[in-house]
Amino acid sequence: MRIALKIAYDGTKFYGFQRQPNVKTVEGEIVSILKKLKVIENCEKANFKGASRTDKGVSAFGNVVAFNTENVKLAQPRVLNHHLKDIWVLGIAEVPEDFHPRFWAIEKVYRYYLVDENFDLGRIKECAKLFIGKHNFSNFAKLEEFKDPVREIKAINVEKRGRIIVLEFVGKSFLWEMVRRLVTALKLCGLGLISLDEIKELLEVESEKKIPPAPPESLVLWEVQYDNISFEIDDYSLQKIRREFFNNFSRTLIRASIFEDWLSFL
Repeated sequence: MRIALKIAYDGTKFYGFQRQPNVKTVEGEIVSILKKLKVIENCEKANFKGASRTDKGVSAFGNVVAFNTENVKLAQPRVLNHHLKDIWVLGIAEVPEDFHPRFWAIEKVYRYYLVDENFDLGRIKECAKLFIGKHNFSNFAKLEEFKDPVREIKAINVEKRGRIIVLEFVGKSFLWEMVRRLVTALKLCGLGLISLDEIKELLEVESEKKIPPAPPESLVLWEVQYDNISFEIDDYSLQKIRREFFNNFSRTLIRASIFEDWLSFL
């Protein structure tokens, strides 16, 4: 049977998603637990695949992994969440034998969280419109050999939430560091440090001076969408995950409040 898991993780605790020797990665931790529980023997036999190989520091709320197993009972979220740390299984689905979580994806959604630095929100939204549609994003990505730099962005949503601005990017696929470099471009537009005409030129003419990437810690792979794949989770797992999310939220909020007080007295 082939199983897909929808997973969330705190990317600041890992050296990225993909397995690497001698460092802690998301894929490495998941595979280690699956092998320990005898859910899979190894990645090759289980045809273990992931939807997105997020970089070091990048988090996820909706990445997806898939593998073949004969031990479905121990592949359940409540079992896996008991063994995993800083990784949460949000859902499980039985999928076709040829299911590949990356190639079957019809859409990916990323969210980047910015602290408002008195940005001109109108300029950010105008700049975002320039990226919608198919473009050559060579100046907004770390290019890999033989990778087509042309990608299509379906939507960029800009939402202000108090002191935070959330930038949401929707598309079928993205180049390496592409979202983070687009974030930098939007920030520069919002600060008036780069013009809309300069952005247009960067989309039309390849330049030696590329837009640098924004920090990875504020980026979240929010969702990977599929046709006719529905993930299920039991109430026990859901309550456990909510408790852990709330505990992490509480600790972070308190630390933020401390620094906010320090800033106000300087």
